[in-house]
Amino acid sequence: MAGHSQFKNIMHRKGAQDAKRAKQFGKIIRELTVATRSGLPDPNSNPRLRAAIVAARDVNMPKDTIERAIKKASGGAGGDDYVEMRYEGYGPAGVAVIVEALTDNRNRTASEVRAAFSKSGGSMGETNSVSFMFRRLGVITYPASVASEDDMLEAAIEAGAENVVSTDAGHEITCEVESFFAVKDGLEARFGEAESGKLDWRPENTVTLDEEKARSLFKFLDVLEDNDDVQNVYANFDLPDDLAEKLSA
Repeated sequence: MAGHSQFKNIMHRKGAQDAKRAKQFGKIIRELTVATRSGLPDPNSNPRLRAAIVAARDVNMPKDTIERAIKKASGGAGGDDYVEMRYEGYGPAGVAVIVEALTDNRNRTASEVRAAFSKSGGSMGETNSVSFMFRRLGVITYPASVASEDDMLEAAIEAGAENVVSTDAGHEITCEVESFFAVKDGLEARFGEAESGKLDWRPENTVTLDEEKARSLFKFLDVLEDNDDVQNVYANFDLPDDLAEKLSA
């Protein structure tokens, strides 16, 4: 999973830029809108909305911005009507890619995502053409300072987690999607608010890339990430540590 995590770290650094943050906020507001309309505007009884609020807090979205988005979405009819779409295929170097989108125009989004795959030398496939190579998991992280490796492992097992990876950088707890909130609540009752908590696609196996292939892949992934309709992008690649550090500098 190292390459997957490194990719997320690299994308996070890019996301710290003002322009990226504004786009990131826009995507989360779109998810807050869809989540609110999928159930009640109360996160305690709407798991998807609760997850969207967690994601918003992860990127430091102001509380009043979150509340305005929920209030606007719960105001009844009107506004944009978004549809969830998932696209799958292979990018440069044969890397498997999953693209999650929320769109108000299926044809436009499908065309733009397909064009991105084609221009990169890859190909977009049918639904489930690559997702079988990934697992859908809940992922919760804590700084290393909140607990020892043993204490975190014990607490995670008690909360119903599946696995814990502890390093000098922090603790990463993974669990089944159905157990996500129970595990997160159990850990937060003991250690306080998590550093992050989200649902993730994790690759079962990875493709190791050299610098040339990595740069080609990242260029393709940037095009996808820059699309306003695209919410999340996942890919099953791995990078040597020194190359990951070089590309994220």
